Amino acid sequence: MDYRNILVHLDASKAMPQRIEAALQIAKRFDAHLTGLFNVYQPALEPLSMVTNPPEYRYASEKLRAEYQEAEASMFRKALAREGIEGDWRFSKLPPNLAMPRAARAADLVIAGQYDQDDPESFIADQFVENLILSCGRPVLLVPYAGSFPEIGGTVCVAWDGSREASRAVHDALPFLVRARKTIIFSINASGDIDGPRIDGGQIAAALARHGVKVVIEEIDGVRDIPNGSMLLSRTADFGADLIVMGCYGHSRWRELFLGGVTRAILNSMIVPVLMSH
Repeated sequence: MDYRNILVHLDASKAMPQRIEAALQIAKRFDAHLTGLFNVYQPALEPLSMVTNPPEYRYASEKLRAEYQEAEASMFRKALAREGIEGDWRFSKLPPNLAMPRAARAADLVIAGQYDQDDPESFIADQFVENLILSCGRPVLLVPYAGSFPEIGGTVCVAWDGSREASRAVHDALPFLVRARKTIIFSINASGDIDGPRIDGGQIAAALARHGVKVVIEEIDGVRDIPNGSMLLSRTADFGADLIVMGCYGHSRWRELFLGGVTRAILNSMIVPVLMSH
């Protein structure tokens, strides 16, 4: 299995060029068709919004976003031609929390960006990234807003806890894993599982090895005072990993999304790209 159809979310944020380069790198590696979907924050049209955002403000905002859209289209198409990658550029005026999950369902892999609270253009919609991961049904590769990533997937750290979400993420990431120089199956407090027997690191490592994955196991027990998210990020740096693979834990209720502590920590503090599946 390979990623043959890749969708990358395009916006007007400062981190957009790095995200495009990451998407180009991955599309070239897998000889994939790369679709760029430009979809940005859509101001509400309710009566209250009409007061707080008067017509002249909305007109200026729409004009600026149209300029962004034209510039992004040109940059993206030139990048495809430069790298010799088959692809297309699209845009949607639908609300992002509807447009992106809907478009993602036809993709093998979705690429999006981490939210940067210091960049206003990084805001796409309330809980945009969380909603995308939990609702699109596809693996989502998140690119941090800070840093550059000349290689993604050379050394992979898999956050393994034996759960359904972790299993889904590992199998969704197989195209990366079979090409990686090394894959580390990393478990925290594996022997302290209170829910009974589970698929341990050795079992998933053996299953991956049958696919030709070069895999090693790292397990840490007795961790009590350090949050698992912080431990995962620290060990990722120690391993020299350039990609984290993990399950996304959470569920939606009404208009709020509830995420697990480790998921939230990684979304806030990622240091390398993260492939998440739900």
